[in-house]
Amino acid sequence: MPFKDILLNDGRHIPAIGFGTWKIPKDVASGQVEQGIDVGFDHIDTAQVYRNEEEVGIALKESGLARKDFWLTTKWSGVDDKDPETSIKESLEKLKVDYVDLYLIHHPRLCKGDIEGTWKKLEKIKKEGYAKSIGVSNFSKEDLQELIASASIKPVVNQILLHPYVISSTTPLLQYMSSQHIVPEGYSTLIPLTSKPGGPVDKPVQKIADRLNVKPEQVLLAWSKAKDAVIVTTSSKKDRLEGYLDVGDIVLTPEDVKAIDDAGAKGELWEERRKKLAVGAKWTAAATLVGYALWSRL
Repeated sequence: MPFKDILLNDGRHIPAIGFGTWKIPKDVASGQVEQGIDVGFDHIDTAQVYRNEEEVGIALKESGLARKDFWLTTKWSGVDDKDPETSIKESLEKLKVDYVDLYLIHHPRLCKGDIEGTWKKLEKIKKEGYAKSIGVSNFSKEDLQELIASASIKPVVNQILLHPYVISSTTPLLQYMSSQHIVPEGYSTLIPLTSKPGGPVDKPVQKIADRLNVKPEQVLLAWSKAKDAVIVTTSSKKDRLEGYLDVGDIVLTPEDVKAIDDAGAKGELWEERRKKLAVGAKWTAAATLVGYALWSRL
């Protein structure tokens, strides 16, 4: 069973898994995007700051896909201090398309304290047809509340960091987004495997993987899918990309999701304690050096 498209609050449907191009160097970006398209990805996610929009455009053109047959997201990242209106036109030229399906504010700090005014610019971009849908990325609950208070058009998505080791702190944001019909897009969901191996999440993920006869990374992506999030992921390896697309067939039970959530919360708490201990050790070391310096003068 392939991934099903997800309904957005503007009535459009977004593919539930996307090929992300963050950290893909320019010299290999075109080839990797082409590979992603070849294995079945029809949703490509890029950004102004990734500096590979031109290569993404080449790959899309080389694919032979009709414009209606792929979903294209890019983001205003404030590169060279250019405003959203200037940036979207430059992005479209690089991507070799007349419009993007989704245009995002990459981070609230780009608004420089004026979320309302910045969002009005994105609303204008949508009305002028440069973007079919508009949204945000890395916005907190408070940022979204500020935006929605004055918006004529709601953001359709908020693309956020989403993995088990942040789920405890992210849940209030996800709940608010659900109440406002704003779809989460999750990136870096594989962090427990790629950056934090050996943590509490490993055990339940491996247990579920063994039971379902799938790979741990597939379990983590299925967990993100269970959170009703659009998955944004990537790999340079064809077999891994194929495995990611197979996640459309993997269904976790509520008990599976809870086990991963609970393990993630333990890991998040441990990480907070570790940081506090590190800060404490730093201050202790500094105090010791100061004490030694004073003693040596006696």
